[in-house]
Amino acid sequence: MPFLKVRFYFWLCWVSVAACGLSLVADLILPNGGTPAGTASPASSSSLLNRLQLDDDMDGETRDLFVTVDDPKKHVCTMETYITYRITTKSTRVEFDLPEYSVRRRYQDFDWLRNKLEESQPTHLIPPLPEKFVVKGVVDRFSEEFVETRRKALDKFLKRITDHPVLSFNEHFNVFLTAKDLNAHKKQGMALLTRVGESVKHVAGGYKLRNRPLEFAAIGEYLDTFALKLGTIDRIAQRIIKEEIEYLVELREYGPVYSTWSALEGELAEPLEGVSACIGNCSTALEELTDDMTEDFLPVLREYILYSDSMKSVLKKRDQVQAEYETKLEAVALKKEERPKVPADVEKCQDRMECFNADLKADMERWQNNKRQDFRQLLMGMADKNIQYYEKCLMAWESIIPLLQEKQEAK
Repeated sequence: MPFLKVRFYFWLCWVSVAACGLSLVADLILPNGGTPAGTASPASSSSLLNRLQLDDDMDGETRDLFVTVDDPKKHVCTMETYITYRITTKSTRVEFDLPEYSVRRRYQDFDWLRNKLEESQPTHLIPPLPEKFVVKGVVDRFSEEFVETRRKALDKFLKRITDHPVLSFNEHFNVFLTAKDLNAHKKQGMALLTRVGESVKHVAGGYKLRNRPLEFAAIGEYLDTFALKLGTIDRIAQRIIKEEIEYLVELREYGPVYSTWSALEGELAEPLEGVSACIGNCSTALEELTDDMTEDFLPVLREYILYSDSMKSVLKKRDQVQAEYETKLEAVALKKEERPKVPADVEKCQDRMECFNADLKADMERWQNNKRQDFRQLLMGMADKNIQYYEKCLMAWESIIPLLQEKQEAK
C-alpha cells in the first residue's frame, strides 16, 4: 500500500537522522575528553533513560542563582512592534540586594548583554543567542509558535550563563537581571575593552603562529567537523519535516474520500468509515510528530551550530594573543644584549595567553559535557516521539480488522 510505503519511508529517514546524531556524539570525541573508551552502550531505551537520569543526578553543585524566562507580551507602538519577556531571578548571593527580582526584557536587551559579556570576558565562551532575523513572509515572528520557540532559546541562554562559574558573577549580567531601567545603563556608552580585548584588537592580521599547542589545533579541527556534520543533519531534518507536512496535506484530503464513498455503499459503509477515521487518527499523530521535531529537535541543532561559531571566535582571539606574545618575544630576541631582560609588557602578554589557555580549556570541557548530555536527551526524545507515532498508527489500522472480519463472518 502506498500509505504504508510512505510511513516506512519516513521511518527510514528519521532512523538515518538518528544514526547521524549518534555518530556525531560517539565519533567526535576530543583526545582526553568525552565518554571513556570503556563505557558500554546501553542495551535498551529504558537503560539509556536510566543513564540520563543518573547523569542529571550527578550534578551535585549547590545552586544559589535561578533565572527563568516566561510570560511573553506583544507591544504595539507608533514606530515599532516588539515582544518582551519576563525575567525572574531568585538568588541568595550577596551581590544581589534582594532575594527576588522580576524585570521585562526584549530581544535587543539580550543582545546587549551578550555583547557586554564578550567585551568584558573575552577569554570565555559566551553562549549563543537565537538568530534575530527571520525571512519575511516565511516565518511570522509574532506567531505563538515562533514566540514560544524564542522564549525557550532565551531561557536556555540565561541558564547557560547562570551555570557558568565566571559569567554568572559578571556585573553586566547582574544589571541585566535587576535593573528596572536597562536603557539608562545602555546610554552610559560603550564600556572600555579589557586589556585582553585591547591587545586582541591591535594584533596585526596575517601572522602565522610558530608554536600553536596541538590541543588547540585539535579543537579547531573538531569544531570544523562538528559544524559540518551538524549542518548536514539540520538540512536533512528540515527536508524530512517539509515532506511530512506535504504528506499531511495529502492525508487530510485522502481520509474524507472514504467517508463520502461510504454513503453510497451498504455493507461496506462501516469499514469505509473506519478507514476514514483511521487515516484521520494517523494525520493527528503525524502532525504531533512534526510539531515535536520542529519545536524540540531543530532548535537544539541550530543552537549548537551557533555555539561552534562562538567557540571558533574565542579560539581565534586566543591565537591572536599568542601571535602578539610571539611578536614581542621575537623583538626582544633581536636585541644585541647578551642577556636581554624580558620587558614587563611581554610577561603580561604571556600571562594573558596562559589565562586564555586555561579559560578556553575549562569552557571547552564544560561545553563538551553539556553537548553530550543535550544530544543524548535529544536523541532519546526523538526515538520516543517516533515510537509513539508508529504505535498510534498501528493501533488505528488494527482497529479496522475486526470490522472487516465481522463482515466476512456474516457472509
